[in-house]
Amino acid sequence: MTQAEKEQDNGKDKEKERDREKEKEQQRGVKRPIAPPAIPEPPQEQIQSNFVVVIHPGSRMLRIGRATDTLPVTVPHVIARRHKQSGQPRYEDAWLLREGLNKPESNEQRQNGLKMVDQAIWSKKMSNGVRRTPVSADQARAYNCQIRPAVLDSSSRVKWTNTTHHPPYLVGEEALYVNPTDCYNIHWPVVRGQLNVHAGPGGSLTAVLADLETIWSHVIQKHLEIPLKDLKYYRCILLVPDIYNRQHIKEVVNMLLLNMGFSAIIVHQESVCATFGSGLSSACVVDVGDQKTSICCVEDGVSHRNSRLCLAYGGSDVTRTFFWLLQRAGFPYRDCQLSNRLDCQLLQHLKETFCHLDQDISGLQDHEFQTRFPEAPALLYQVRLGDEKLQAPMGLFYPTTFGIVGQKMSSLQFRSQGDSEDPHDEHYLLATQSKQDQSSKSAADRKAISRPSGCLEGEMSSQGGTGELSDLPRSCGGGGGGGGTQGETELGAAHGESLMGAGEVEEPVSAHLSRKTAIMSQFESKALGLDKAVLHSIDCCASDETKRKMYSSILVVGGGLMFHGVQEFLLHRIINKMPPSFRRLVDNVEVITRPKDMDPRLISWKGGAVLACLDTTQEMWIHQREWHRFGVRMLRERAAFVW
Repeated sequence: MTQAEKEQDNGKDKEKERDREKEKEQQRGVKRPIAPPAIPEPPQEQIQSNFVVVIHPGSRMLRIGRATDTLPVTVPHVIARRHKQSGQPRYEDAWLLREGLNKPESNEQRQNGLKMVDQAIWSKKMSNGVRRTPVSADQARAYNCQIRPAVLDSSSRVKWTNTTHHPPYLVGEEALYVNPTDCYNIHWPVVRGQLNVHAGPGGSLTAVLADLETIWSHVIQKHLEIPLKDLKYYRCILLVPDIYNRQHIKEVVNMLLLNMGFSAIIVHQESVCATFGSGLSSACVVDVGDQKTSICCVEDGVSHRNSRLCLAYGGSDVTRTFFWLLQRAGFPYRDCQLSNRLDCQLLQHLKETFCHLDQDISGLQDHEFQTRFPEAPALLYQVRLGDEKLQAPMGLFYPTTFGIVGQKMSSLQFRSQGDSEDPHDEHYLLATQSKQDQSSKSAADRKAISRPSGCLEGEMSSQGGTGELSDLPRSCGGGGGGGGTQGETELGAAHGESLMGAGEVEEPVSAHLSRKTAIMSQFESKALGLDKAVLHSIDCCASDETKRKMYSSILVVGGGLMFHGVQEFLLHRIINKMPPSFRRLVDNVEVITRPKDMDPRLISWKGGAVLACLDTTQEMWIHQREWHRFGVRMLRERAAFVW
């Protein structure tokens, strides 16, 4: 008998002995421990990046492509749906218009904001050391009121979308060019970074999800040339806002895995993907989009919950303010209307072409622009502009210029309201943790709240409330991973106790919660300027070392702040307003606007593509069969951020 055969026989004998031992134990009634049912580990398989689709849904633009693509497909995130019955009233979601603009105080607020902008422009000297001479709108108005357009061509060669074959829906550019007289409703499914759920037609959560599914499926089939039946061979990476709505994310993941049929998904935050896309390990990410601005400090691929802040304004608010300033200066295209989507497109283009943040550019200057609309001649206009080109983008630093009254302008982290499908959430952990842990956490939170902070001086109440308000995100983010429903302010009794230290402050829970809600409401109604919001976010980081890292790497992404001179302008304001103690400690403050000379609008998407190629993402994939069995618990188990 050979050595190999002997070893084989020995192995068989040992197996038989083990089996006999098990039988004896069962006869004696020995109880073996029962392994608890666990979520299975994902199979470690080699993933091909060309079979991963990266989706970055924005309020105005959808960016989608394979992880191997150099650039994503970018289409307007809009859908036109045909009326199901004749005579149905037409409905169109607003583009540049929004709630809170037509209040009695709006115009006064706009004028006050403009005064602050003019003061800031005058106070900052130009590079030659001379103060800038302000230009009155009346000087430009006298010239612009005399301007008449020149006809370039009797036909603009721009046509309305052909709807003679009665398509049930149209997506992207085709939806934008639907004739207003056609029987179609226009819907933008995402507004200010959240699903556009509202009381009007097509505003239910089910309808919005159906719009998303239709738009994404159409783009995947038409532009990526992937048949929907083949999506079972593809995986998906979904980029979500830093302050997200749990219920909405759950429904979107459900739609991608179960309705569209992707085999697996990774959900990750925009800010973290922005650092991946720019090649930075740590940064304070300032994402200025079309309708919202989100700020968050990211360190080594982790988003600091306490530093997350979302401001309810962006590039479209700058566009609307620019139109108001153009009207003051006698804008020669007098038929321009904010309710007309083609006029909105023109105004976006004019803002991107003319506006800047370079204070060395001064005085009156002549410009020209064309209008090309369907069923109209192509026209050429002359326009003379002065400070309007600088005043409009400065509205991001003085948001009262936007004239928005009575709206929630700042969003912080909130606790989850709980989900019946996810019983072992943070509420469960709070309820089951030991009394000792609770008391130590209360002490830590009290210490955090008592710490003074000067980053919001002048913005909040002047009676000592600044420190407490400044630290709200620190305590509000202490237990929650993301926002609940937008506008929710109920923090729960357990959170309220840990926030204010209920062990020492004796007051009824209801009284405490109402006081807490009042403080939160006061903070959220304030429109923080962009520079103050950046300082506020960095100040909410836990250690001085982390703050130093963030000051030395402020990354600006998104399309809402792509103005000439923005890098120097933002740097100057951050340095001037940062706490004096840090001015001595930070070696250099750096603002990065075009890392690797990339388009800042594509950086987050590119980061999602990088994520698909990393070996470390293997354990983050949520497979379709797992989602079907465990549901939203998989996000708590696999998400790279605290769900």
